[in-house]
Amino acid sequence: MKLEEVKTLLKEKNQEQLLKFYDELSDEQREKLLEQISEIDFSLIDTIDNEGDASPKGEITPIRDVASIKDIADNHTRFEQVGLEAIEKGEVAALLLAGGMGTRLGSDKPKGMFNIGETKDLFIFECIVNNLMDVVDKAGKWIPFFIMTSEKNDADTRAFFEEHAYFGYNPDFIDFFKQEMAPACDFNGKIFLEEKDRVATSPNGNGGWYISLINAGLRDKAKEVGVKYLNAFSVDNVLQRMADPVFVGAMIDGDYRSASKVVAKTEPTERVGCMCLEDGKPSIVEYYELTDEMAHQKLDTGEYAYNYGVTLNYLFTIEDLEKNVETNMPVHVVRKKIVHVDDDGNTVRPEEENGFKFETLILDMVHQMDDCLAYEVDRKKEFAPIKNRTGVDSVDTAKELLKLNGVEL
Repeated sequence: MKLEEVKTLLKEKNQEQLLKFYDELSDEQREKLLEQISEIDFSLIDTIDNEGDASPKGEITPIRDVASIKDIADNHTRFEQVGLEAIEKGEVAALLLAGGMGTRLGSDKPKGMFNIGETKDLFIFECIVNNLMDVVDKAGKWIPFFIMTSEKNDADTRAFFEEHAYFGYNPDFIDFFKQEMAPACDFNGKIFLEEKDRVATSPNGNGGWYISLINAGLRDKAKEVGVKYLNAFSVDNVLQRMADPVFVGAMIDGDYRSASKVVAKTEPTERVGCMCLEDGKPSIVEYYELTDEMAHQKLDTGEYAYNYGVTLNYLFTIEDLEKNVETNMPVHVVRKKIVHVDDDGNTVRPEEENGFKFETLILDMVHQMDDCLAYEVDRKKEFAPIKNRTGVDSVDTAKELLKLNGVEL
C-alpha cells in the first residue's frame, strides 16, 4: 500500500498514531512500516470490548475416549503396524511449534537453541530431532517436518539448524515457516509502536499454526505429497515422541478424528490443563477453571474424572482441519506488559500490564473436532517440559528425566 492509502486506512480505523514518526524515517524504514501496517488485522481491536470472551464455557463433563497405558500395551503390536503403514505411505507429518524465545531460561535466543548438556552440547532442538529420528529409523522413511518460527526468531532458528547440519535430519524434508503476527494495543484500543519504524506485534497464539502453514504455502505442499495427518507439538518437551507410530495407529485404528497425548495428573489440583468434554465435544479445561469439587470428582472406577493432563502433542487430520479453517476461532484477549515508544519516541518498559495482546489457542482447535482420543503416556518417559530455569518443569527436572531415560548429557 502507498502512503496515501495507508493514511486513509489509519484515519478510518482511528490509528493515525502509527505514522507519528514517519517523517523521521529513512526510505527503507518507511517502506517496511507501510508494509507492516498494510498487514494488520484491525478486526482484532474490536474484540477488546469483551476481552475476547465471545462465549462462556459450556457444560464440562469427563472425557470418555481414553486409551490408558494398559490399553496401549495390550494393543501395541496392532497400533504400531497401522501407524507404520501410514508413515511408510508418507501420510504423517510432524509440525513443531517453535516460535518462542528462551527469556524465562535467561536466554535472548530461540528457546530451542538452549543448551541443556553437561559434558557436551545438547540443545532442545537436538533432542526433538533425535526423538523424531527414532521413528525415521524404524519406518525407513523420512517424515515431512514443518517448523513454525516467529518473526523474532526465524533467522536465528534457520541459521542454527544449518550450522548444526540439521542434527542429521534430511533438510529436503524440513520446511520452516513464520507464525502470523497480531498487533498489540493499549487498553483504549490504540495500537502501539514498538519502535518508531515498527508496529508492536506478537505471535497469534499456539492456535494460529494451521492458518500460518496455509499462508506459507506449505499446506498445499503437504497435501501434494500425500500427507493426511499432522502431528503438532511444542518445543518445550524434550522427551516427547512425535509421529509416534503407536499413537498414530491408535487414532487410525479407532477411527478417531483427532488425538492428544496426555499424562495422569500427579494430584487432582496439578496446574495443568486436562482433557474433558464441553457440551459433548472434546475440549480442554484449564486447572483454574476446575472447581475443587470437580478436581476431586471420581468415576465409578474410582479414578479421578479429570485425571488426564495435556502435553501439547496433538494429532489432527488435514481433512478436518480443512473443514474448520473457515470457522472463526475464538480470539483470546490477554493483558500484558507491552514495550513501546511514547509520544516523544522514548522506549517504555512497563512494570505493570498496560495493554492487550491477541491469541488463538490450540485447545479451541481440539474443540472443533468431532472427537479426540486421550492417549496416555508415561510421564517419566515422555513428559519433560522446560518452562523455567529451576523448580517445577525446569531445566533441572528435564535433565533428571533425560538421564533416567538413558540420554547422555
